[in-house]
Amino acid sequence: MLAENLKALRKAKGLSQEELAARLHVVRQTVSKWEKGRSVPDADLLVRLAEELDTTPAALLGPEVPPEAEGGGTAEQLGRIAEQLAIKNRRARRIWKIVAGVLIAFVAVNLLLVLLNAAAFRSFTTEAEVAVEGQAVPAEETFQSP
Repeated sequence: MLAENLKALRKAKGLSQEELAARLHVVRQTVSKWEKGRSVPDADLLVRLAEELDTTPAALLGPEVPPEAEGGGTAEQLGRIAEQLAIKNRRARRIWKIVAGVLIAFVAVNLLLVLLNAAAFRSFTTEAEVAVEGQAVPAEETFQSP
């Protein structure tokens, strides 16, 4: 039950009672009482205890955990976790590359539009005159209302 499972899992993780107590913010004697079956942790502490031992509260309270079964799967779990992290990192890199490409394309299109606008603006005369049949006519005269 809890006492045996707690002791087996703590030893499998290579933690002393003092180290586990420090992580849970309790005194060493509290961990000792739990392992001897003299008391049990409250619900919040049980959840934190399970997290520290990389297990579930149900596994802590359930049938006895064989010591060799818990320690042997650690390497496999670490391998799976490393593989999942590698896949996640590749996906993240791919997404960032796509986002960067879209941003670069957006900036390039905007820059092109600014340059085209500047070229079109420069093609208009900057003076207030409009050339009509080879003669310069003031702008006021060409746009008179009837």
